Amino acid sequence: MAGKSPVETVELLIEAFHKGDVDAGMALYEKDGMIVVEPGVVASGGEGLREAIAGFIAVNATITSTSHKVFESGDLALFCSSWKMAGTAPDGSPIEQEGMSTDVLRRAPDGTWLIAIDNPWGTAVLLSNVG
Repeated sequence: MAGKSPVETVELLIEAFHKGDVDAGMALYEKDGMIVVEPGVVASGGEGLREAIAGFIAVNATITSTSHKVFESGDLALFCSSWKMAGTAPDGSPIEQEGMSTDVLRRAPDGTWLIAIDNPWGTAVLLSNVG
């Protein structure tokens, strides 16, 4: 189930990643939602979202949101945050990343918030040719 606020929905997504629960992660996105997997690579819809979420989970990372701001207008919200991630690549090498996220969430008819666009790379997407 999605969160009662944009912040709670994002917190539930991080929790799903930590638990390795792809289905719980999927439940937090609109059915046609999208994720910027990395600058230049976008995944959307059912199988695309599932593969992207599974890919993030496969890194077995600890994700920490270090700060955030939320801007709401009616049933839309822009969630901006800074984050850090530490994990292990499939080849066993350590991964450490950080960035600034810009996500769009929409309030569902039941009052919960779902992710429509998940962009963990913020303005770094401007450096890619896709989008």
